[in-house]
Amino acid sequence: MDKKNQCSEPDHFWNLTPEQALNELSCGSDGLTGSEAANRLKIYGPNTIKPGHKSSTITLFLSQFKSPITLLLIAAALLSAGLGDVIDTVIILLIVMIGSILSFWQERGAANAIDELMKLVRLNCTVLRDGQKKEVPFEAAVPGDVIYLSAGDIIPADCLLLESQEIFIDEAAFTGETYPVEKRTGICAADTPLSKRSNTLFMGSHVISGKATALVIRTGTQTEFGKISSGLQARAPETDFERGIRRFGYMLMEITLLLVIIIFAINVYLHKPALDSLLFSLALAVGLTPQLLPAIISVNLSTGARRMARKQVIVKRLASIENFGSMQILCSDKTGTITEGKVKLKDALDISGVHSDRVLQYAWLNASLQQGFHNPVDEAISGAWHIVENPFVPVAEVPYDFIRKRLTIQVTDKKEDLIITKGALKAVLDVCDRAETADGIININGCKGGILKQYEQLSDAGFRTLGVAFKPWGAETKFTRNDEREMIFLGFIALFDPPKANVPETITKLNSLGVKLKIITGDNALVAKSLALQVGIKQPNILTGAQLLQMNNAALIHKAVRTDIFAEVEPNQKERIINMLKKAGFVVGFMGDGVNDAPALHTADVGISVDSAVDVAKQAAEIVLLSQSLDVLVDGIVEGRKTFTNTMKYIFMATSANFGNMFSMAGASLMMSFLPLLPKQILLTNLLTDFPEMAIATDKVDEANIMSPQKWDLGFVRRFMVIFGLLSSVFDYLTFGLLIYIMHANEKTFQTGWFTESVISAILIVLVVRTKLPFFKSLPGRLLSLATILVLVFVLSIPLLPLAGWLGFTRLPLSYYGWMLFIVAMYLFWAELAKRWFYRHMKKRRQN
Repeated sequence: MDKKNQCSEPDHFWNLTPEQALNELSCGSDGLTGSEAANRLKIYGPNTIKPGHKSSTITLFLSQFKSPITLLLIAAALLSAGLGDVIDTVIILLIVMIGSILSFWQERGAANAIDELMKLVRLNCTVLRDGQKKEVPFEAAVPGDVIYLSAGDIIPADCLLLESQEIFIDEAAFTGETYPVEKRTGICAADTPLSKRSNTLFMGSHVISGKATALVIRTGTQTEFGKISSGLQARAPETDFERGIRRFGYMLMEITLLLVIIIFAINVYLHKPALDSLLFSLALAVGLTPQLLPAIISVNLSTGARRMARKQVIVKRLASIENFGSMQILCSDKTGTITEGKVKLKDALDISGVHSDRVLQYAWLNASLQQGFHNPVDEAISGAWHIVENPFVPVAEVPYDFIRKRLTIQVTDKKEDLIITKGALKAVLDVCDRAETADGIININGCKGGILKQYEQLSDAGFRTLGVAFKPWGAETKFTRNDEREMIFLGFIALFDPPKANVPETITKLNSLGVKLKIITGDNALVAKSLALQVGIKQPNILTGAQLLQMNNAALIHKAVRTDIFAEVEPNQKERIINMLKKAGFVVGFMGDGVNDAPALHTADVGISVDSAVDVAKQAAEIVLLSQSLDVLVDGIVEGRKTFTNTMKYIFMATSANFGNMFSMAGASLMMSFLPLLPKQILLTNLLTDFPEMAIATDKVDEANIMSPQKWDLGFVRRFMVIFGLLSSVFDYLTFGLLIYIMHANEKTFQTGWFTESVISAILIVLVVRTKLPFFKSLPGRLLSLATILVLVFVLSIPLLPLAGWLGFTRLPLSYYGWMLFIVAMYLFWAELAKRWFYRHMKKRRQN
């Protein structure tokens, strides 16, 4: 269908009236019908800046062959076929194909699992469809949709304002403007620059406060955000684990390249066939490279993500699992995590601290009639006052924001018009010049000290205390933000949010896992201290937002590490706290669910939010909890550490065994008149040793690996590879001696004997290096054990099978198996001793 037959996007929509824009898009203010929306979705495509389709199955499969070494090997094998060695070529290509299919199957399964998990935390927007408000995924928004916005919402597309009420938008990503920008309905000139389009909302920005109705004009790549992204795709910051894997890859690449060049040159110098030498060198390089590493990492992470999902932890970005497990400090707001998250009204008090129905009624009018974002405080107040029929109706509203810290509403009952404000006590006092007492209205200066004293007493008792103020107003004049002054202080609203019953135990668990909890809250220090004592934090160190302002970064780094609670914190201070903790050398997680938490979620090593959070917080987070509980976090941290440990197991196994085998093979090729293993035999060795390790994601993990945070250490990996690789080579050379000097083996017998020993020793060494404990005290998981047994049986059977001749193998004398068993047993024994020495040595090294 031609787009122009349906509707067309105006080139400059900010210079149109709402009526003109609706006409251009062939729609009305009552929104689209479901069928119209579906039709437009086909025309414009999904509302996303990413490609509209996932990588195809064929593309994913072909990506398994992107390694230059693999491509060179395939090319050399085809060249060999051209020279007449067809059988060897087919076998080499078949082995390469089997390895690639295994890797493809693993990655495909991992990708599908993550797609399913991401559906659980998809962002939605509220649109008007078929005359009714409806929640639809961002991707389903189309030009012509009428959308509703309130505090915390992300703008899903480029829109024109139809109605607005004190709406402020964060557009920093587009304009660089630090402070929120107020938006109003109206018309802008066609040449108005992006930063001045006051009637336009841009995809990717978010609502700080207020509410609005808007018309979707452009979606997907046609939006301003889409145009920016098409030229420069934003990439998430590299995690510590990703950086470690990248450096590890560079290290292997350098070793591999050096080895290939040297071995090829020496073999040619020794007058061995050039093509055979090239194939041997390339196969050697493939053998040294842990080909399945990307697939193993993907499978480990996706398996960990699925396990975490079963415990109500959804991972949006797989790489963040490793950081989750490495987390040492968790910063969190108290509401819903430390406390029940169900705010309850304790009392409504007048200026002298006596219960007042008038204070409660005015607070109820403010909370129940406001049209913006209803938080738990408003819900608690709204449920505390019961009236058959409310004569008051709302006239105007100035929504709550994090700068004013107040919510003001204008109401009328046709007899009187009132302006009612509630909010943080000091923020309310700032706009009051009078106060109502039992004796009448007096100047605020005469009772301000008493008000603050009453506030401190309530706070010290653990109550969150708000101020309520009012003033009469004329209905003929609509109240605005500028009129928020000269008000009459009326009284207090005291609320409480009891701590969860299991919080002390949960905090103890976090501490036992090496994770220190730090509470960051906007509540005053007295309330925060009362809560800390209730949850078992004895003598808490408290730092206030005002004190933070007076400290330079060096002082804050020193102080932040020792602080338990950051109280009276401004939204922009959260980010600074996290930055200082990171600079102190810690892996920091932050848990937040509010509009003002997005910068801190971005800054933290691990951004954590909850499914009930506002859109901007969920988008900024890397991990989303379906349950707002610290217990769920404990489970997630444990799963993160299991995933990290199992990934590192593969790296230890692959590098130590592969490095040892390749070092042995390289040395043997220089001393013998024939190749110690044929290229196809090297590739088969690599395939068989990798096969059991595909089950590593389901392996058991020692308690010691769970009880403390773990971080990537390339130096540790390098030392492990060299020490255990060289140990492996010692026993390989003993095998060479056995085959040459005792058994006087010919070429085929030597290759068969060493292939058998090298594969068996490589898969059995897994039992040793997978754990720091003696291997008999930490048995492998069921799948890993089964895979190991299957490979053992297959390797021992190969010389007896018909395919042995094709692979260049022959039957071995029975006496060889007895000698081989002795060599492998000695290898495992010395590997166990080396492991104990290695970990003891590394521990001392770190302590020094």
